[in-house]
Amino acid sequence: MTQATPSKVLITGGAPAGGLASFAQSLALGFMALGIPAEVISPGKIAGRYGELRDPAILKILSTTAVFAAPLARRAICVAHGFPRADVQGWIKMLGIIASYRIANRCAQLVAVSHYAAAHLRAIFSLHVDAVIHNPLHTLFRDPIDAPAPPRQYVTFAGRLHPAKRLDRIFPAICSLVEETPDLHACILGAGPLRAELEAQAQGNSRIEFTGSLPPDQVRAWLRRTRLFVSGCETEALGIAYLEALSQGCVVAMPAAGGGLEIAPEEIGKSIRLLPLPLELAAVLSVLREALAGTACPLPLAGYEASAVAARYLELDGRRRPDPCLAALSTARHG
Repeated sequence: MTQATPSKVLITGGAPAGGLASFAQSLALGFMALGIPAEVISPGKIAGRYGELRDPAILKILSTTAVFAAPLARRAICVAHGFPRADVQGWIKMLGIIASYRIANRCAQLVAVSHYAAAHLRAIFSLHVDAVIHNPLHTLFRDPIDAPAPPRQYVTFAGRLHPAKRLDRIFPAICSLVEETPDLHACILGAGPLRAELEAQAQGNSRIEFTGSLPPDQVRAWLRRTRLFVSGCETEALGIAYLEALSQGCVVAMPAAGGGLEIAPEEIGKSIRLLPLPLELAAVLSVLREALAGTACPLPLAGYEASAVAARYLELDGRRRPDPCLAALSTARHG
């Protein structure tokens, strides 16, 4: 059944400086570029919007922590921004996430942000994924800049300083790269529980800087000064930070696993360099040296424009059946 264009899109986000917030804000801009009003709210406030949840004219796009609202919602799409990890999140939270995705399978449609994430959800957790829709790139990273490009003197990480991101595994190689390369600096953009440990490893090196969390415009300014962008997360679902770095002309070094490999496969070995698992110091340092010597130019990433991604959500919305929760209840009564 084809549905009419929504009168509005309601999107749940996450922490102000996190990937979910960037996803929600970018997607909202994409819908607005298509002429559809969009609003971003925190998952904790979704229950207070009961009238809008039940309104079939409003499309709801729910992140993981808001998926429990799906049984109340009409016309909802739930988004899996990755797959649960018991080693990082604990078994209770992991089971809660799986439960929320199962609710999505019963009462809405479930989108994964990469084929990598979709494969894990299907094969390990036996979940149905209705579509794979890659994350959008924030429109700010595509805006023209009149100022001349600054010198690229940085190796940069941007993201949460959390064990799941595995920066602690590759940070010794970053420190060694800075020590052996004159005029090279390192910048760690982000906040989290690992910051104190990483600062101690840096041993007061003035060429290794920690900025804390920054708004997108300041992140872009740092990326324009970056030669090499690095990541250690081998289970990254897609990697909005990868999109941002590639759009600004950085060489990106990422683990040889994860959804980031889907962004621009033709760039692997060029703008994208792969870190061999299990991220041992000598192997990582070798790849970083090669990557630092490489050159890159800003990638257009047209398929990741916010409006293009929003259009894919509208396409999926147009294919969904009305009120799937009611259909599920009817089946249960007569089954």
